[in-house]
Amino acid sequence: GDYLVTIEEKSKATFLRAYVNWRCMSAGSSRVCVRMVGHKMEESYSETLKEQMSIVEMPLSDPPLCISCCPVNGDLLVGCKNKLVMFRLKYLVINQNLTVLDFERSLILHIDNLIPADIVFCAGHIAITTELDVLILKLELVQQSADRPEQWAQSVSTPEKPVDGGPSTHTLQPELDEFIICQKPVELLGEESKLCEIPVTLESTELPTEDTKRFQVRYLLFRRFTPDQSPFGFCEETKLHSVQLLPVYRTGSSVMAHEETESERELLSLFCFFSLPHVGYLYSLGKLVELISTYQYSEKSEQAVLTPQFLHVITSENLQCFTVRCSAAAARDEDPYIDTTVKACPPVTLDVCTLRMQLFIGPRAICHFKNHIILLTQADTEDITERRKPTRKMLFRKADSIKSRTNSESEPGWNLYIINTVSTIQLYREMVDYSRTYENVKTESCIHLLSEAHLLVRAAIMDPSFLKSDEKEELLRAFRESCAFLGDCYSRFDTKDYHLALPYYRMSGLSMTEVLKRLVSEGDEAQTYERGFIFYLTHSLNEDLNEELSKESANKVLQIFCLADPVQLPHILCSPCMTNVCPLTAVKYLQKVEKMMPSVVLTLTKAFMALKMGDLTMYAHEMDSYKETVLACGFIGQPKLLRHCKEGTVIPTEFAVHLKEMQPGLLVAATVALHENSKMELEEADTFFKILCSNSENTVPQLLVDFWEALLVVCSQEEILQELLLRVTSQYVWRISNQQLPETKPLKTTEDLVNSCNHFGLIFPWVTSIMSVGSPSDKDYCEDISKLQSLLCSQSINIASALPVLEPLAEAGHVGLAIRVLCCTRLGKYEEAIEQLLERCPDAAVSYAQHELKDDNRAVWWNKLLPELCKRARLTGNDCPVLISSLKAETLSVVAMELELRDFLSLLPEDGTAAFFLPHLLHCSQRKLLT
Repeated sequence: GDYLVTIEEKSKATFLRAYVNWRCMSAGSSRVCVRMVGHKMEESYSETLKEQMSIVEMPLSDPPLCISCCPVNGDLLVGCKNKLVMFRLKYLVINQNLTVLDFERSLILHIDNLIPADIVFCAGHIAITTELDVLILKLELVQQSADRPEQWAQSVSTPEKPVDGGPSTHTLQPELDEFIICQKPVELLGEESKLCEIPVTLESTELPTEDTKRFQVRYLLFRRFTPDQSPFGFCEETKLHSVQLLPVYRTGSSVMAHEETESERELLSLFCFFSLPHVGYLYSLGKLVELISTYQYSEKSEQAVLTPQFLHVITSENLQCFTVRCSAAAARDEDPYIDTTVKACPPVTLDVCTLRMQLFIGPRAICHFKNHIILLTQADTEDITERRKPTRKMLFRKADSIKSRTNSESEPGWNLYIINTVSTIQLYREMVDYSRTYENVKTESCIHLLSEAHLLVRAAIMDPSFLKSDEKEELLRAFRESCAFLGDCYSRFDTKDYHLALPYYRMSGLSMTEVLKRLVSEGDEAQTYERGFIFYLTHSLNEDLNEELSKESANKVLQIFCLADPVQLPHILCSPCMTNVCPLTAVKYLQKVEKMMPSVVLTLTKAFMALKMGDLTMYAHEMDSYKETVLACGFIGQPKLLRHCKEGTVIPTEFAVHLKEMQPGLLVAATVALHENSKMELEEADTFFKILCSNSENTVPQLLVDFWEALLVVCSQEEILQELLLRVTSQYVWRISNQQLPETKPLKTTEDLVNSCNHFGLIFPWVTSIMSVGSPSDKDYCEDISKLQSLLCSQSINIASALPVLEPLAEAGHVGLAIRVLCCTRLGKYEEAIEQLLERCPDAAVSYAQHELKDDNRAVWWNKLLPELCKRARLTGNDCPVLISSLKAETLSVVAMELELRDFLSLLPEDGTAAFFLPHLLHCSQRKLLT
């Protein structure tokens, strides 16, 4: 839109020109400026440049044969013999009121022995055609090295051996004009296309700067055709035409949260189209280069133009319109969830359709802009007389006769038609109406037509102009409606792709109630249901949808599953969507299923329904059918018997509430089974028990502590194990420090936990000794205290991470003393532990030493305990019989047994009473004599 580029011929010379600021001519100004490309603008021209059109001359060393403008960035590519020249579009800012367009010749692609018939340039991709060959290349940016010369070239090596195993294409010279050399047809995709034997060398021609871009070339596709030997025409008429690269942008997608300008469009997918007279080919140039569609024309084509929605083709008498699959391929590039239970899109491999065929006399050229087709025609008397002759003669008309006719002096006039294409919405409505003729036949034709309509709307939504379109809301409605129609088809028809009913209904935005109204006939007891409908219902009911079916709808769903898939009935009844179902009706259906295939889940579901009816006798009968351990495992088969998820929040069921009151042990066992089978996360269980016990977010119910304790018995994951140990420790500490009793009786005592769980250890004798002299108030919380001490007496908990949690008990009397000494012991601080015991509870000091000071820690007896006992006994005298008895009865006996006589003597205090130490000295010396 900013410039028009032409190849012009005058006096047998060929020129390449770009017309810039051309809108001034249409506005009435006749001023024209002619300048060479790269010519520096003078300041004096700045004001006049605003009001005049500029013709920019682009000199080339070889005559230009074909041109192409990149629709993404406006760069220009010119095809000459054996080379392609790239001109980069530049915007020169003259002053704040004037910006001028100019070009800079930036790159030359040297392609040996190639005369391009047509080229296309788009987003760094280049498609080149000769009469029968197609080559697609991609220019890729490479890292610029510091030592690279200013003028550089990069060549691509090709194998010496030709692709067809014969002599090289370019060295074949026919000896006689009567012979035509035909090569084998070849198709090379991706990396294989390097074997095409067409070397490409890059030459940079712009002055090097910091922003200079360096490129390398990558081969994407090579295809060679043979002259057409079909009855449609002679081989010399078989030539490629209408090569085109079609970009599809991410902008305009319905998933975009913000609007973007034209310059911010992000390229999503790129497609390449080229055509022979009777067949066209559409390729996708993504991560994989692949053929998407092949178009067979009913007669010889003159030219074709590809759009995101259609392929328009002109023949000698017709303008034809075909469907394309670009939107289906681009949708998959844009959304990785397109082929899941969440979203769907008709396949890329869907057969193409002819949509319209309009008669014109002598179509010659065609192009496309937005919703317009521009058609150039030329009709003359020869056309009319030729048309009256037999078709065979017309098809056999020689090419040279056409040439002489077009060059004749009496050339007839041309006609230009601008044809408005039917709007997307109107064409969509027509296709939907037409599809209804196949509705009752239940054939794939109906699905095909609706898929075409869906892709039509999807392509319009992916268009960059969609976000600013007046039809935006109408297109989105049509999109959802087309999804609903496709959902209906896959639900009603017996098709192999029945599972697509689910994603299409989801994309339609229809509720389950609305889908049921569309598909279930009122009062038709003999109605049958196809797999697609059952698949949709099963998945929708098994997921936590925020939708409750009415009593009538829920009972109808029961009836549908009883006929189509009775095995699913127990699972269906547990869905939160089925809350309003009649429990009596449900039990009747379940009893029918139970006769065929009994199961624990079915029994639990019947018990659930009995609770809903208030029939406790029936409930008790069902729950007594299996042992409690089997029932606990039965909840794994259907966790929704215990909890639902509503808007991300866990909601306990009536069943869970009843178990909490009557069988809390079963409830805890079932929750542990769910966690261990990855049906419930730890945080989810926390929320479940807090809501179930009506506790606030910050308080922990006893049932949750029971769950943690039960989980410790079976948990094997170290990370979760440490988390659980810290949680139960924190809860024990909180209750002890706040003197808070549990609201319900704990399910397990300390003894139960010690016997069943190796993370709870036997409480050490010296801990019991400390607690025996504790305050009477500690007796009220003895269960929590003993569980905490048992936990610390084991080797499982990480003491370092538990210290902050235990901090509130630091000063809590004898309980705190026992906890502190336990922590010091686990951390290897034995001397610190002995100091605390001698200070607060000397009765337990020797008991502690006997239990803990063994092997490598034996030296603490004489290095720490003996000096401390002597020191404290000296200070208190006879007022502390506990210290004296500890010193006399245990400590001196152990030291006398372990040490040599001289070492023992050196440890004894100098101011001690000899009679007190004499028996131990004799014992030590006698032990030495005996040895």
